[in-house]
Amino acid sequence: MKNTASQTSLVLTWLIALAVLLRLITLGLYPLSDLTEARYAEIARKMVASGDWITPWYAEGVPFWGKPPLSTWLTAGSMQLFGVNEWAARLPHFLCAALVAWLMWSWLRLYSARTAQLGLALLIGSVLYFVAAGAVMTDMALLVGLVLAMRGFWFAITRTDGFKVAKREGWLFFIGLGLGLLAKGPVALILAGLPIGLWVLAWLVSPHQSSVPGIGRKLIWLCKRLPWLRGLALMLLMAVPWYALAEWRTPGFLNYFLIGEHWHRFTQPGWSGDLYGTAHVEPRGAVWLFALAACLPWSFLLLALLPGRAKAKNETAQNPPVQDAKPLGSASLRWYLWAWAIAPCFFFTASRNTLWTYVLPSLPAAFALMALWLARDSRDHRVNAIIGSGLLAASVSFTVAVLGFPEIHNSAKDVIAAYEERRRPDDEIVFIGSGNYSALFYSLGQARIVRVGQTKDGSARKILERLPAIHSTTGTQFLALQKSQWKRWGAGLDRRAQDVGEHRGYKLLRLLKDERQ
Repeated sequence: MKNTASQTSLVLTWLIALAVLLRLITLGLYPLSDLTEARYAEIARKMVASGDWITPWYAEGVPFWGKPPLSTWLTAGSMQLFGVNEWAARLPHFLCAALVAWLMWSWLRLYSARTAQLGLALLIGSVLYFVAAGAVMTDMALLVGLVLAMRGFWFAITRTDGFKVAKREGWLFFIGLGLGLLAKGPVALILAGLPIGLWVLAWLVSPHQSSVPGIGRKLIWLCKRLPWLRGLALMLLMAVPWYALAEWRTPGFLNYFLIGEHWHRFTQPGWSGDLYGTAHVEPRGAVWLFALAACLPWSFLLLALLPGRAKAKNETAQNPPVQDAKPLGSASLRWYLWAWAIAPCFFFTASRNTLWTYVLPSLPAAFALMALWLARDSRDHRVNAIIGSGLLAASVSFTVAVLGFPEIHNSAKDVIAAYEERRRPDDEIVFIGSGNYSALFYSLGQARIVRVGQTKDGSARKILERLPAIHSTTGTQFLALQKSQWKRWGAGLDRRAQDVGEHRGYKLLRLLKDERQ
C-alpha cells in the first residue's frame, strides 16, 4: 500500500506539471476577449506606445482612474520585451500566479511535503485560479501582495529563531501591503487587515491559544515581532509617490478612485458614476455563490471523500502532520487560514456590485485548509485519485474550451485580420459602440470607435447619418458589426454596403462610395 500511494503521489506531481505546462502553452493561442482582458491589454499597449508610465490611459485624452498601475506596468513591460501580442500580455499574470503558488507551496512545505503537494494541486486545479493564471486583469497582482502580507505576518509571529529573524520576515508583510496599494488600492489593506484583525482578536481573548499569558503581554509580544514604524514607512514609500504623481498629472483622480471606486461602487447598486462601463448588480450574498463556483471542481469532488473520513482520520490522529509554533498553540494556523478564507466573502456579502473574481483572495487560504484536512486522511491512494482526476479534468477542459470552441471568445481579432488583408492606404475600419477594446488592441489603435445611440426607428440610414467618420477618409470605409448589431441594422444596409464576410461574431462590410457622398 505504501509503494502504491508513493507512486500515485508521483503521478500527482506529473499532473501538476502538466496543468502548469498547458496553461503556459495556451497563453498565446486564443485571442484577448472583450471586455476585461482586451481593455487592460489595450491600456498597457497605450502605455508602451505613449511612453507615459505614470498615467494609464483609457482613451485619447481620457485617463484610466479605475485601478492603480501595477498590473499595467507588468503587462506593458512584457509587451516592450516580447511585442504586442496575447502571449506577452498574459505572461506577467501567469508569473504572478506561479509566484503565489510557490509562496503557498513553500509555506505548507514547512509542515509536510504531502500537505504542500495537495495544496498546490488544489489551488492550480480550481477553475477561477486556472483561468486567472493567464488572464489580463488586476486581480493576480493584488493576490501576490496579499499572499506576501499574510505569509509575512504569520512568519513574523511564528519564527522561533529570534526577533531579528522574525522582523526580517515581517518586512514581507509591509512589502505585500505596498504592492497591494499599487495593484488595487486601499482595498488591499482591508483584505489583509480584516482576517489578521479577526485572528489577533480571537488570539488575545483565548486562554488556550498561546503560552504567553494576559492580553497586555500578548500585545507587547506581538508588537515586538514586526518592524512597525520602518515597515509602514516602506509601505507608504512604495505607494504614495505614484498616488501623488497621478493626482498632479490628472487632477480629480484621488476623489474618483478613493471615494467612487472604494465607497460608491460597493454601497450603491448599479452605481452610475463608473467612468469606464456600468456597475454590476447582483443579489446581496451572491459572492458566496461565486465562491462555490470558483472552487470547482473541488466544491463537489471532495464530497466523495466524506464517507469513511472519520475512520481514516482516526487512523492518523496520533501523528498529526502539522506542528505550529509553541507561543501560538497547535490550532492557530487553521484559525488564521479560516479568517483569511472567509473575510473577503464576508466583506463583499452586503455589496450588490460584485464579480466572481472578488473571491480570488480567499482561494490560497481555502485550499491550504483543504490540504491540511486531506493530509490527515490515511486513504492516500483514494485522495490522490480524486485530486488527480479533478486537476486533469480542469486543465484539459479549459484547454479544449479555449482552443476548440472559438465562438466563446468575444474578440475582434479575426475581423481585424480580415480587414488588414484587404486594406489599402487611406482605408479605415469603424466599430460601433463602446467596449470594442480588442479592436483597438489588434489594430494597434487604428480602428475608429464611434458611439451611436439606438435611434427610434432603428434604420440603417439613421445609423449611417450618425457616423461622422464616414466622410473623413478618401479610401475605402469598412464597417464591422457584431451579430446583434447586424440583426438590427442589416436589412437597411444590404444596398449600402458590400458583405465581405463573417469573422468570429462580426460581420465585415465595405461601404459603397456613393452612399458616403
